[in-house]
Formats: sequence, C-alpha cells, structure tokens
Amino acid sequence: MKIYKFGGASVKNADAFRNLAQIVQTYGGNKQLLIVVSAMGKTTNALELVFDLAYTYKDYSEALQQSRAYHQEVVQALFPNTGNPVYEELEHLFSKLNYSLQNLNRQVGYDQLYDQTVSYGELLASTILHHFLQEQGLTNTWVDSRKYIQTDTTWREAKIDWDWSERLIKRDLPTILDEQLIVTQGFLGGTNNGLTTTLGREGSDFSGAIFAYCLQAEAMYIWKDVEGLLNADPKYFTDTVRYAEISYQETVEMAYYGASVIHPKTIKPLANRLIPLYVKSFLHPSGEGTKICDCRYQKLAPAYIIKENQCLISFSVKDFTFISEKNLGTIFNALSELRLKINLMQNSAISFSVCTDWNENRLQKLLQTLQDQFVIHYNTGLVLYTIKNYDSESLNKTIAGKEILLEQRTRTTFQFVCKQ
Repeated sequence: MKIYKFGGASVKNADAFRNLAQIVQTYGGNKQLLIVVSAMGKTTNALELVFDLAYTYKDYSEALQQSRAYHQEVVQALFPNTGNPVYEELEHLFSKLNYSLQNLNRQVGYDQLYDQTVSYGELLASTILHHFLQEQGLTNTWVDSRKYIQTDTTWREAKIDWDWSERLIKRDLPTILDEQLIVTQGFLGGTNNGLTTTLGREGSDFSGAIFAYCLQAEAMYIWKDVEGLLNADPKYFTDTVRYAEISYQETVEMAYYGASVIHPKTIKPLANRLIPLYVKSFLHPSGEGTKICDCRYQKLAPAYIIKENQCLISFSVKDFTFISEKNLGTIFNALSELRLKINLMQNSAISFSVCTDWNENRLQKLLQTLQDQFVIHYNTGLVLYTIKNYDSESLNKTIAGKEILLEQRTRTTFQFVCKQ
C-alpha cells in the first residue's frame, strides 16, 4: 500500500491533471494507493484574499468569481461532457463557500473562520481529481479527510489526535483500498463536532504522512516540480546537487530550518514506522528522485536554506540587570502563546534576541504583552541563511557582500541573519 501526495503545482491546470493521471496509471496501479491532493495552483492564496475581504466587510465577489472561473476553466477542458456530475458538485461547493462568507460569525475569531473558508481549495481539487480519474478508468472513492484526521481546535495549526485518527482510518480505508484507489485532501482535519481545521500552510505533506502512518504503508511518495531533494533552492543557486539518499534526521533538520521541499512535521510519523519517503518529479517521473530513510553516510554536500521575510527581535531588561532564566521563561511563554516560532536565538549578558517569521499582528501583540518588562527593538525585512554540513568554501560563498546582523555556528550548522 502506497501514499501519493500531489501539490498545487501538479494540479494547476488541465494538462497537469492529465499528467497526474498518467503517473497514477503508470506507477500507482488501480488499488492499494491513497492519493492526497492539495489545492490547485495558488488557490489557497486566492481564498485567503477572499476571506480577508469578507472578514473586513469589503466586497469579495470579484475575487471569488476569479477563483470560480479558474476552476471552471480546468473542468471544461477536462470534461467535454457538461453532464458530468463534477459541474454540479463544483457549483455546489462554491455556493456553500459564498453562503459561509455572507454569514461569518466573527465572534468565534479570525483563525477559526479562516479554516472553514480556505479549506475549500482542497475540497475543489480533490473533487475534480476524483471525477477525472474515474473518466480515465481509474475507479476511486472520494474520502473526506476531515472525518478521519481528527484534531483539536488549534485553528490553522491543529494538533492530531493520533489514536482516534488511526482507529477511524483503519476501520474504513483498508477495505476500500483492497478494491480501488482513494482520493482525499491534504492540509485538512476535523474536530469531533464537525468543524474544519487546517494543519498549517503546506501541510498536505503532513496529511500524507498521517495516512501512511495509520495505514502502515509500504512507502510514501511526494511528487514535486524538482528532481528530488536538492541541497539548495534552484531559484537562488544554479549549482544545486540532488541527494540520492538522505536520512530522516538530516531531512527533519533541513525542514526545521526552512527547506521548502518537505513540511517539517512530515518525517516523524514516517520515521516512527520506518516508512521510506520518496521525493519524485512529476515532470520526469521515471527519474530516481530522493529516498529518505533510516540510512548512514560519510559526507553530505552542504545544504543551503534561505528564509525570507524574517524579523529580528531583541529584549533587554529595563534596569540593565542580566537576562535571567526567569526572564527567558517569560519571553518564551509569550512567544508560545502567540505562536511565534523561533528560527534562531542568541543571548548576551543583558539582551536576548530571536529571529521569527514576520507577522505584524502577532508582533504587535508581543510588544503589548512584554513592553512593561523589557526594552524591545526589532528589525524587519530580513533574510535568514542556514548552511548545514558547512565547509569554508560554502561559508565564503554565502557570506560575501552581506550585512550580517547576527550569526551563530555549531559543529555542523552555520546560521546568520542579514538585510535583504
């Protein structure tokens, strides 16, 4: 039994859907395969815009219509027969979405409403894929992942109830997989009272790993627009190297530092059951890709990881006393409550600095919470560089010409924050 995860780029248009179906037919077979799919193209971004407009009482109709037209165009290219039920289901989903936007209960909070709205991207993509695979002779069942991946109510970054999710998944899905394929959604979970949750941006990888863990899959495959797991983003580096094989531990660290190929939470459930993860190219599916598994090796090529849109925050005690463990506890607690993830931290005698993803709303709340106890300075518009398995050549190449505000080095990892 295998898990295939396809991201937004692999379902961005009609040709991409056709390519996906060809990959499934050639490599996946007609049963014992569960397919996890993300929202099409940049749909999540588009729905975020729609939701923000609706939440702030602005006219969202044009933005919503653009998303509807995008999906309709793909459906019309894939299904010449306008009698196919996908047409009616697409309209039904957009009608439900519009109704929910017209009736937002703002008292429950922004993040909860965000999850109920943005989740439609995956519902739309999986519905289209379900019907298209049927048209291609690949019999499949559409499964609502919200009924199986059970979570708490940490909106936008829900925590998994592993025992309950595994019980539900094992109860229903193996019987279906014995006979045919399953198509389901990434990124989405559900609460025990039927509300939708999301697992964090790019969380579809994690969804695939949850299903793989609960079904004790033979392997999981993530289909990307790159040849495998590379040591750097080709957008920034021209001389990238593909890792043929890499360990769970190394991949977890790269994902934690911000490597965009794998969602940070994906590896743990796979490693716990020694399920190998293959990163393959949907553009060149016969290529070797990268195998992520429990393996050992002598030396790896340095990995370059870049995180843009960073904020460097520095805290100093107002009476110039040392930064104490009690001070740090206060700062950590505030960061945790506001879900400001620390990407890098460093302390001196009288100050403590952290680098986080820039979020203006959460930063302002942090300032309000701690400004009575600390003098707080911050810089925005920064870039965080991480070099794993660095050597002198990789350091010199990366540092050259940059204005560094903070740097940190361990035996295997070098990080620095610099201006854009």
